[in-house]
Amino acid sequence: MKALLAAIALSLGGPAALAQVTPPPLSPQCEAPNVDIATPAPLPRLASRLGEGGTIRILAIGSSSTWGIGASSRRKAYPAILRGILEAALKGSKAEIINRGVSGEIAKTTAERLRTAVALDKPDVVLWQVGTNDALARVDPDEFEETVRTTISWLKASDIDPVLVGLQYAPKFARDDSYFAIREALKKVAATENVLYVRRYDAMQFIARHTSDSDLMSGDDLHLNDLGYECMAEHVARAVIANLFVRRRDLPKPIPPPQP
Repeated sequence: MKALLAAIALSLGGPAALAQVTPPPLSPQCEAPNVDIATPAPLPRLASRLGEGGTIRILAIGSSSTWGIGASSRRKAYPAILRGILEAALKGSKAEIINRGVSGEIAKTTAERLRTAVALDKPDVVLWQVGTNDALARVDPDEFEETVRTTISWLKASDIDPVLVGLQYAPKFARDDSYFAIREALKKVAATENVLYVRRYDAMQFIARHTSDSDLMSGDDLHLNDLGYECMAEHVARAVIANLFVRRRDLPKPIPPPQP
């Protein structure tokens, strides 16, 4: 913990800035273990921007969980909620979050659209919610993995911090082979590319099994409701804040990609 605090102080310019950074709390209905919320990876671009001051720009892209299908209004979509949480945690910093969600997209379509969105929005961070539609569409896991991997590499080369926001948990797909294969492909990319990975499936599954008064799904048992989007925003915010000042030397070496 002391090493982490020292890293934060160094990155933000000293103890005064450090004192302003606090992890965002989780609502009782959204409680989940940190290990189920995210796997760690550094966010060097975002840490640098916070050290400079000013507004941080975050591009949220993906499908219906980003757009907010099932929410009572756009203000209840996770990117809108996330902005308030981040600004409260990072006192003195402004967060601009651009919602580029398009319902129904698979990874390949979003990856193509992402290049235009990055050119227009010039983000410091990209939150890519991905995988659920690929699993439902029975996209080949190897093709999915290659799409995500090449896009992550491009974002890094463009000096942008990528964050993968994984598949949501839906009980009716818990034993679905395609769902499992796409989840495993996404975890492999995150591990080999050393990318922050929000483990949405694991966190939602924990809540479903351990919190009897938390129903995160809308009436179709696939899309989230307002509480589901609140929890999603809280988990993404917790993951980002917890990993802002992780240094590469503090992490295990990335897993090498499989040889062809």
